[in-house]
Amino acid sequence: MNTLKDRCAIVGVGETKYTRDSGRTELSMAVEAAKNAIADAGLTTADIDGMVRFTADSTSHSELAAGLGIPWLRYYSELGPLGGAACGLVAQAALAVSHGMANNVLVFRSVNGRSGQRYGSGVVTTRRGQKGSAFTEPYGLLVPGQSSALRIRRHMHEFGTTVRQLGAVCVTFRKHACMNPRAIMHGRPITLEDYETSKMFFDPLRIFDCALEADGACAFVVSSAEAAADMKQPPVLISNATQCMPAEQGRSERGWDDSGGARMAPELFGGAGITPQDIDVIGFYDHFSPVIITKLEDYGFCPRGEGGPFVEEGRIEAGAELPVNTSGGHLSEAYMQGMNQIIEVVRQLRHRSYAQVEDAEFGLVDSGDGSGALVLRR
Repeated sequence: MNTLKDRCAIVGVGETKYTRDSGRTELSMAVEAAKNAIADAGLTTADIDGMVRFTADSTSHSELAAGLGIPWLRYYSELGPLGGAACGLVAQAALAVSHGMANNVLVFRSVNGRSGQRYGSGVVTTRRGQKGSAFTEPYGLLVPGQSSALRIRRHMHEFGTTVRQLGAVCVTFRKHACMNPRAIMHGRPITLEDYETSKMFFDPLRIFDCALEADGACAFVVSSAEAAADMKQPPVLISNATQCMPAEQGRSERGWDDSGGARMAPELFGGAGITPQDIDVIGFYDHFSPVIITKLEDYGFCPRGEGGPFVEEGRIEAGAELPVNTSGGHLSEAYMQGMNQIIEVVRQLRHRSYAQVEDAEFGLVDSGDGSGALVLRR
């Protein structure tokens, strides 16, 4: 039973500029994004009484509250892991609001992901070995891109997925970024030929297959649906939220049919009272391009093994059958750990995106590797 269905809404969204060298502290960016989100909702900082953040964020609840001039918070929480937090934080905010623990909860993420700590770099550590990585680190598996490369190789072997199909994802998302003036890669289109001749990172993944590490901050405000009806922006209702985490990450017996997205999909869509065919726009966590192909399969938009042809046929482009990552996504807008995907789907459902999907009513957003997902509704 879905106890969240349409009880809460995202009422305000805010961002900073996305850059490769912000020259700012993460706290200052968090304050800017938060103020933008609060103003977008037509609220004041005094209205915020709850706050949730990424566990990995360097900015604490108390630091941001002080920066905003908020003396007390009724509710605060945080969530990890890094990639899976965004959708789960929305669920936490909605649960807090729906159970009367807060009225308006601010969700935020601020990171100097390009000029500061680079999540794409890997270092062998004693801590990693103690967590079980002793079976991967000696063979050079240090960063997520390497594991993603191995997974798509298996998909290629089983289903005939091609490098050109990966390229189709990258070219499509760059096309979307060129429509979005906020994207780092705005005005820098690429062709399939550009993709095929680009630098190889983790065979078969090339530079364009990897998320665009960036500096910036995102925030949004979650309130009750009742309160949202009287706010500044058209409310975007949270129709359902789900999470999924395997008991043992990376266990060898897991197959393509045993993914987080595939496990969440029945509950996610069933609780929202819809089917995959009702989804008008998608924000997928695209830290690497192969996940777009596998997530289309996981969530039931095409049969297992047919994700490659699906993207190659242009069906995920803005104006096509199932637009995905219409802001450019992590590959071409900025890598904000799923937060900018949520903001873009909210804009789509407000009918204010730069790559607007006509009459968009339902949107799907997911976090890293199917660890959390939302159905949002206009």
